Amino acid sequence: MNLDVIKDEVKKHLNENVEVSVYGMRNKNYKVQGFISNVYPSIFTVNEGGVEKSFTYSDIATGEIRIKYL
Repeated sequence: MNLDVIKDEVKKHLNENVEVSVYGMRNKNYKVQGFISNVYPSIFTVNEGGVEKSFTYSDIATGEIRIKYL
């Protein structure tokens, strides 16, 4: 998947609720639910209860995270 397409898709959903599934090392998976609070050239942030967590667009492209727009 092209990074520019991913960036545009994430940017379209700024300030909307999302669920981010993170597939970590050693099968440690977790989910983050919140809203996309900021979009930057290399990363985007998700606000989960007042705490911002950052993710890269390349994480989506490589399948390390999956984003579900709610």
